Amino acid sequence: MLRALYTATIKGYSQLIRVAAWAGKRKARQWVSGRKKEIPSIRGDKVAWFHCASLGEFEQGRPVIEKFKERIPEYRIVLTFFSPSGYEVRKNHSLADEVLYLPTDTPKNAKDFIRKIHPDIAFFVKYEFWFNYLKALKTHQVPTYLISGIFRKKQHFFRGYGGWFRKQLTTFDRFFVQDEQSLQLIESILPGKAMLSGDTRFDRVFDIAQKTKAFEDIKAFKGHKKLFLAGSTWPADEEVILPALLQHVEKGSIKIVIAPHEVAEQRIRVLMKKLPDTALRYSATSRDFADKNILVIDSIGMLSHLYQYADFAYIGGGFGVGIHNTLEAATFGVPIAFGPNHQKFNEAVGLIKAGAAFPVKDRQSFAMLVDEMVSYPEKAKQAGTQARNFVLKNKGATDIILENIYQHEDSQQ
Repeated sequence: MLRALYTATIKGYSQLIRVAAWAGKRKARQWVSGRKKEIPSIRGDKVAWFHCASLGEFEQGRPVIEKFKERIPEYRIVLTFFSPSGYEVRKNHSLADEVLYLPTDTPKNAKDFIRKIHPDIAFFVKYEFWFNYLKALKTHQVPTYLISGIFRKKQHFFRGYGGWFRKQLTTFDRFFVQDEQSLQLIESILPGKAMLSGDTRFDRVFDIAQKTKAFEDIKAFKGHKKLFLAGSTWPADEEVILPALLQHVEKGSIKIVIAPHEVAEQRIRVLMKKLPDTALRYSATSRDFADKNILVIDSIGMLSHLYQYADFAYIGGGFGVGIHNTLEAATFGVPIAFGPNHQKFNEAVGLIKAGAAFPVKDRQSFAMLVDEMVSYPEKAKQAGTQARNFVLKNKGATDIILENIYQHEDSQQ
C-alpha cells in the first residue's frame, strides 16, 4: 500500500515537471527531454553505477569514482543524475563511460534500468533514496552503498510513522556517513550497518588545490591589491555585500571578482547594472584586466581554481536555501564569509568553530567584517591558515570508504 502511494507521488511529481516544461521553464524542459535518451544495454562488462542528485553531489562522489576506476579499471562507470544542473554540466565527462538522467523512480523504470545496465555494484551519494531502484538492486543482489551520507532526526526514517521508510534502508549494504550524529541515528535502527568515514569533498578540494589551473589574466587583474572573491552568489547575497565592497573599491583598498551561481545572459546583465560602468565581464573582447577593479565571471568551470588568488571570500546562498561549497575556498587558505542559512552544513559550522569562517546577517555586519579584514590583514591571514588546516585535518574519507568496500566485497566472495 505505502509503496503504491510512494510511486503515485513520484508519478505526480513527474507530471508537474512536464507541465512546467510545457510552460517554458528551462530546467523543466531539460529534465523532461533528457529522460528521452535511450538507456544503453550493457553486456559482458562489469559495471559500477554511481548516482548523484546534482552537481554538488557529483563533486562529493568524484574522488570515490576516480579511485575506484584507478584501482579496478575494467569496470565501466555509469553515472546518473536527477537534476539538470548536474547532468547538463557533466554529460560529456570523461570519468564515466555513460552519463544519464535517472529515469523517474517507478517499479517499471527501475526494473528496466537495472536489467539494461546490469550493475555489479551501486553507489548513492549523500541522501539519494529512490526506493523502487533500491528494491530492484536488492532483488538482483547488487551490493549497494551510501557514501558521504547525512541523516537528521527530523527525517521520516526516525519518526514514529517511519516504519516503511526504515525498512527501505535495509536495501543498503553499508552507510558511510559524515558525522557522529548520522552514525548514531543509523545505528539506532540498523545496528552494524554504518561507518563514520567523513566527507569526501575534503578529498576533492584538496586534490583541486594540488592540480589547480593557473589563470594569468586573473593574476594580472589582482596585481598587488587585496582580492575579494564573491563566489556562487545570488541577488540576495549581492544586495548585502555590494555596498561595502564597492566602497572599498572606491578607496582603492581592494579589487573584487564576482562569480554568480548562474551565468545565464539575463542574470549577468542584471548584475552588471548594479556595478559601476568600469566593471568588466570576463568574456569581454579585451583580455587586459590589469587596470580594472571589478571583474564578473560569466563562464562556468573556473570558480574552484580562482580561489587561489583570493585574500578573502564570500560564499553565496546563505540568504536563500543554503550556502554553496565553502571548502573550495578553504583548501587554498582563504578566510570565508557567508549568510545566515548555514547551520545545516557541517563544514560551515566546523569552519566557524575553527576561526576560519564568519557568518553575517545583514549589510552592517558584512561591512564591519570587511573593514576588519582590510584593516587587520594578519587576522585574515590567521583565519586563512585555520581554513587550510581544517581541510587537511578532515581529508581521507575516500580511502576509508573504498578500503572497507573492498574488504566487504572480498568477505562476500
